[in-house]
Amino acid sequence: MYLGKVIGTVIATRKDESLKGIRLLVVQPLNERREPSGEPHVAVDVIGANRGEVVFLVSRREAIEALPEAFGPVDAAVVGIVDRVYVEERRE
Repeated sequence: MYLGKVIGTVIATRKDESLKGIRLLVVQPLNERREPSGEPHVAVDVIGANRGEVVFLVSRREAIEALPEAFGPVDAAVVGIVDRVYVEERRE
């Protein structure tokens, strides 16, 4: 599981049958300080997240299981909207 920020949506007039009715979002992964980390990617949205919201995502097999039919060509899925994040400061 990891954090991300919704930065856009994907409109696809043609897509795999298993994705019909499923929204696709562009998500920027975030580190523990909620700073951008890595490249943005597309994730399926099974909860109704909106642009600008911080969300948590699952990837790989867990992302596929988030779909209603539990099968589809999916690498990432938005499975929650984050209200707050508390991180203790690290001491080195």
